[in-house]
Amino acid sequence: MSAPPLTFSEFYPRYLREHSRRGTRILHFIGTTLFLLALVLATVWQRPILVLAGVVAAYGFAWIGHFFVEHNRPATFQHPWLSLLGDFRLYWDLFRGRESF
Repeated sequence: MSAPPLTFSEFYPRYLREHSRRGTRILHFIGTTLFLLALVLATVWQRPILVLAGVVAAYGFAWIGHFFVEHNRPATFQHPWLSLLGDFRLYWDLFRGRESF
């Protein structure tokens, strides 16, 4: 029997624990910023390939943080959608100062 699906409220505290180091948070913030910039540029310049470049940048920075700073496995591998929501939530909280780097 499989475990019941997680809600975001159940998942997010674990997500924060897996992103506890300053370097990991900085790398995630840079990667997400690059993704958002690529999304805007893709829209303005009508170049959809830039979205793919943004995704590669975001995951590249995030995975460097996990493998070399945090020394853990990215939550994306088990919970891709919850992890994506967690990334945007953490990004917004860092941007507003509700979480620290």
